[in-house]
Amino acid sequence: MRHRAFIALGSNLGDRVAMIEDACKRMDSTGVIKVLRTSSLWETKAMYVLNQDKFVNGVCEVATSLSPIELLDQLQSIENSMGRVKFINKGPRNIDLDILLYDDATFSNERLQVPHSLMLERHFVLQPLCECVSSLPYFNLPAHISLPAGSFQYHLSNLSPLEDPISPLTPLAPSQPPISAYHSSRDTRIMSILNITPDSFSDGGKHYNLDESKLCETITSHVAAGATILDLGGQSTRPGAAQVSETEELARVLPAIKLIRSLPETKHVAISIDTYRAGVATEAIRAGADMVNDVSAGLMDTEMFSTVAQLGSTVCLMHMRGTPETMSKLASYPDGVVETVGRELLDRVIEAEAAGIRRWRIILDPGIGFAKNQEHNLELLRRLGELRRHPGLDRLPWLVGTSRKAFVGRITGVKEADQRTWGTAAAVTAAIQGGADIVRVHDVEEMGQVAKMADAVWRV
Repeated sequence: MRHRAFIALGSNLGDRVAMIEDACKRMDSTGVIKVLRTSSLWETKAMYVLNQDKFVNGVCEVATSLSPIELLDQLQSIENSMGRVKFINKGPRNIDLDILLYDDATFSNERLQVPHSLMLERHFVLQPLCECVSSLPYFNLPAHISLPAGSFQYHLSNLSPLEDPISPLTPLAPSQPPISAYHSSRDTRIMSILNITPDSFSDGGKHYNLDESKLCETITSHVAAGATILDLGGQSTRPGAAQVSETEELARVLPAIKLIRSLPETKHVAISIDTYRAGVATEAIRAGADMVNDVSAGLMDTEMFSTVAQLGSTVCLMHMRGTPETMSKLASYPDGVVETVGRELLDRVIEAEAAGIRRWRIILDPGIGFAKNQEHNLELLRRLGELRRHPGLDRLPWLVGTSRKAFVGRITGVKEADQRTWGTAAAVTAAIQGGADIVRVHDVEEMGQVAKMADAVWRV
């Protein structure tokens, strides 16, 4: 499949993200189209026909063996198979697949014009297209008699500013709205830590082998205190932690997932499975978890990325080096910790996308405390805003976990991890100022209040 094309993706009916993901799967299943990577997804107001619901829009780069007209026929066949009915031109539709570019070619007949004739007037096309083409050699508009020359970024920057700026979105769970990472007034999500282990650094044993009624009480109290994500872990990742078997890890987390899914108080909550094992991720998602939180970003299990792609779930990729046993010896960043973490996370994002994980399904984590010393942790918090803008990582949401960590104890002089609430509060505020979308915490009620106050100051 030697040809490259860029396809606009759009939907404003039904589960819009699911429609776009289904269309991408159907393209891959043809055998003559292969989705190479995708942009973020952007929610936008409708153009032209204004009295309709908001659209979700994106762009994908594909490889294909088809000619432009054959590709158009295949895309329209996919639209038809998904039940698209065109009532009015530019009106509501459950799926819309348009060819924007095909190699560096120009093509025009009564059915198709490439480059797309209206692409230069649409924020919702140019914004995701610029994400896809920024690192490619063919990022300028192919010469065309009816379209002005120039880079896509140039054309985007010359559009009139939108009254309601658009933001990329990242779905977490069907029960709650997606993260809008660049919406200035967004609320910070509270991820509650629920370690089902005997040996985690702060709360080891607290939730281990609890009877169902006590575990239920803990879960509902976290949700009542403001947690919208519950992060379940059956394997400690503290420095030097012993690794248990996959069977043991599953035995710890699966009953908790099933319990959460049975409770009416948690119907709006997203469940995250904190694991680096693909097999655990698979069984957890099947049991009712919504996302995977992998501290190794796919490095400790080579099957993780392909597994997450098949599951279609959101994944958090955290920066770490080595393993929990060896990471403390690998905290060396001669090129600077922010620059190096950005570069190494970008490598993981590229590999995740190559495995079929959609960009709109990726969350990043700088890995505070993982292969980092105290100064590294502090610099990452100070310069999180810069890290968010690292080329290739911009537009992605970020999760930051500082809760009760050792560097907080060293700075504040508090030896007992569960007494580090005040130091954690300051670190959480710094993370939110830097742009974190999710904070991962032990003290849900206290950090929920901290997040609300920090949001009031910084999310304006």
